[in-house]
Amino acid sequence: MNIVRWEPFREITSLRDAMDRLFEDSFVRAPRLWPTAGAWDLPVDMHQTDNDLVVKASLPGFKPEEVDISITDGTLTIKGEHKEEHEAKEEEYFYKERRYGTFSRSLSIPVKVKSDKAEAVFEEGVLTLTLPKAEDIKPKQIKVKARQIAEGKKAEAKS
Repeated sequence: MNIVRWEPFREITSLRDAMDRLFEDSFVRAPRLWPTAGAWDLPVDMHQTDNDLVVKASLPGFKPEEVDISITDGTLTIKGEHKEEHEAKEEEYFYKERRYGTFSRSLSIPVKVKSDKAEAVFEEGVLTLTLPKAEDIKPKQIKVKARQIAEGKKAEAKS
């Protein structure tokens, strides 16, 4: 039998970790696992190209008419409502996990865009917004020109 030295601080730390896990598991609920009644998060991707800001949002099962998009003071808001289909009585369900209800997601737009030229396309459950960037923030290419040295200056430079 091996003798193990007792370290009280290690025991206290492991007890504290166990208590933290107990309280987190009991009282803190992750919003993605347990959405509040009728509300849920809208996952989005946002990236930029040289000319556009592109936003993609996953909206499986939605129809284009159920989605509302607005841009106000540099904030993009995507919201909508998906109504529940009543196919069977509550007591006949084994699982009922599909989400219904309203959603709203507001995102700060990091660059100036021309909101009047925005395009929205809905394809296979993915909403793609293309927002053209304002002219003043688009990268501009400046052409470098070579200047010819005058003949007189060439002669001075050689001496």
